[in-house]
Amino acid sequence: MTNPYHNVLYVGVTSNLIARAWDHKNKTYPGSFTAKYNCNKLIYYQFYPRIEEAIAAEKTLKGSNRKKKESLAISLNPDWKDLYDDIIKE
Repeated sequence: MTNPYHNVLYVGVTSNLIARAWDHKNKTYPGSFTAKYNCNKLIYYQFYPRIEEAIAAEKTLKGSNRKKKESLAISLNPDWKDLYDDIIKE
């Protein structure tokens, strides 16, 4: 997720992408990182068959630099449009 200015990136893991993205967009948790930095735009996601794989990928991505994160986002979403509406239609 990112903010409207694309200068903050957030990486997370969830078993329910739609609900989690909705929480971030609506600042359900006002003290959270995403609420504080207004990260309400879903720009990248990846599904994994097992939660353990998702957690491992999250840890790897969180440990990588911004350029790597941007490259992943661009590979799925070159214009960095908000993908939330797309996922709720699936």
